[in-house]
Parts: sequence; C-alpha cells; structure tokens
Amino acid sequence: MRAEKFTQSIRSKAEHIWRRELEHPFVRGLGNGTLDLDCFRFYLRQDYAFLIEYSRVFALAAAKSRDLATMGLFAGLLNETLNSEMQLHRAYCERLGVSEADLETTAPAPVTHAYTRHLLATAYEDSLAEIVAAVLPCQLGYAEIGKALKGAGNDHANPHYGEWIRTYSSPEFIAGAERLAKLLDDLTIGLAPHDLSVLDRLFLTSSRYEYLFWEMSYKKEDWPV
Repeated sequence: MRAEKFTQSIRSKAEHIWRRELEHPFVRGLGNGTLDLDCFRFYLRQDYAFLIEYSRVFALAAAKSRDLATMGLFAGLLNETLNSEMQLHRAYCERLGVSEADLETTAPAPVTHAYTRHLLATAYEDSLAEIVAAVLPCQLGYAEIGKALKGAGNDHANPHYGEWIRTYSSPEFIAGAERLAKLLDDLTIGLAPHDLSVLDRLFLTSSRYEYLFWEMSYKKEDWPV
C-alpha cells in the first residue's frame, strides 16, 4: 500500500516549493501573457542548454533499465526531448530573432550548470530509482504548470506563450510524466526507509532547482564575472 502512494507522498513534501513555482512571476507572466520577451528568450536559450544534458540523463537511464518496457519508456522520453521539445525551442527562437547557431552555442548559466550537474551525477553514479526521483520534478512539474495555466484559460492570452502552455498541457506530455511517476512507485516497492529518504532528498533538490530556474530566467541571471 505504501509503495502505491510513494510519488504522491514525495510530491506532498515538496508542496511548498511547487506552490511557489506556480506563483512565480515568470510562470504567472506566461499565463497572463505579460512576461517580458527578453526573459522568455533567456529562458529558451538556457532551457535548450538544459535539455541537451537532460537528454544524456534519459540515455543513461535507458542503459540502466533492466527490462525492455522501461528501456522503451526512457527511449521515448529521449526522442520526445530531442525531436519535439528542442524543436519547439528552435522554432520559438527563430520567431524571436535568435538563430539556431546562437541557440546551440549558449553557455549554461550558473543555475543551469548546477542543475544539470546534479542530474548527470545522479544518472552516472546512482540507481534507476534515484534517476527517476531526480528527473520527476521537471517532467511532473511542467505537466502540472501546463495544466494549471491551460485550465485557467491562459493558452490564448499571448501567441508567444500559448504554444508553450499547450505543449506542456498536452495529453502526450502528461502521459509521459505519469508513466515516470508510476515507474517510481514500482521501483520503490520493498525499499528500506533509508533508501526512500535518499529518493526524497533527490526529489526535493530537483524541485528547488526547478524554482531556481524560473527565478534565474526572470532575472536573466548569468555569470557575474
């Protein structure tokens, strides 16, 4: 019974972080259409740099999978990231005056660098359950934000941001996040309390980085020196 509710349990522990994400002025600006375009350009470039490393994490997770179904799940997430999500960023940037060459040579800002190092270290060094706990706040968090913004009728508030909202509230994206959450529930069956606490910590750390990513993008925080 405990294992069936593990993802819900760690999500509840992170509620205060996720609530602040949804209330962040960057996210609110996406919803009501008032977000400054320069902030959005900065976000797109940094998120593109993030997604390159995120793809490596999914590839490593596929390699660590012990059955074809799990391998297929991560292969699917890798494909969606490389060929759908990153294409969305390229199309956005073309419309907003950022060339593909400029996008692909964007250097990770401090938060982007730290967040991706956290994910890659987990992917290289730790178990599959730990990888899923670390990546789930990104997948599930974007699905929650996308659903919340679309549910409030905000997907047509601004043509620049409506496509973003529709992408992350789409049935396909939500289904991928839910499959990942179900996998974590399955992987935690029979784990000792100490092992579960490690997963809690990874999930909370990634949740904090998600908040910091919005904050970084809103303030356009790059390297100070």
